[in-house]
Amino acid sequence: MKIKVCGMKNESNILDVSQLHPDFMGFIFYKKSPRYFNGTIPKLSKDIQKIGVFVNETYDYIKGIVNKHNLQGVQLHGNESPELCKQLQDLNCIVIKVFSIKDTFDFKSLEPYENVCDYYLFDTKGKQPGGNGYTFDWSVLKNYTSIKPYFLSGGIGLNETHQIATFLKRPEAIFCHAIDVNSKFENNQGLKIVDKLETFKNVIQSNVKNL
Repeated sequence: MKIKVCGMKNESNILDVSQLHPDFMGFIFYKKSPRYFNGTIPKLSKDIQKIGVFVNETYDYIKGIVNKHNLQGVQLHGNESPELCKQLQDLNCIVIKVFSIKDTFDFKSLEPYENVCDYYLFDTKGKQPGGNGYTFDWSVLKNYTSIKPYFLSGGIGLNETHQIATFLKRPEAIFCHAIDVNSKFENNQGLKIVDKLETFKNVIQSNVKNL
């Protein structure tokens, strides 16, 4: 089970979190977000993949950010078309297409994206494109019809570790590739609490070993 820490902002905090070797670190390039990243990403270990988070941006803007920060992937939180996803894949980028869920979800809406993205990410539907700080009903994923691996996101923190352990035993979790965390591990927006992240990572890895 992979771990993605999203919403990184402060350079020293980025370096501190990187010592935990999360599989992915997310940097938000959405100007309306309080975690909007407008700095320089410090040099990170090659085993950490840098993911840029975008909302309804143009191909040229995303390409420019990918090149500027040497990103390994993009996460698309808006109404991006399958055509744009394919263009971004052609940059040799990991493409993560986000879909928001509340109580129900029509998984047929994934079909146009099946061949043009590498992962889906399921987040909680709320007022913001992401980072709403609470979980959705994961039982909705019982109806998941794809075999594409996905990221599980939305308000996940230390209090959800038991819920995650239960979820990972269910059939629909077989395609869960990564757990995405953000606001539940912050003192201030964009500033992560390293020891809480370390505890979370250890608990998740322990749960996976016991499956």
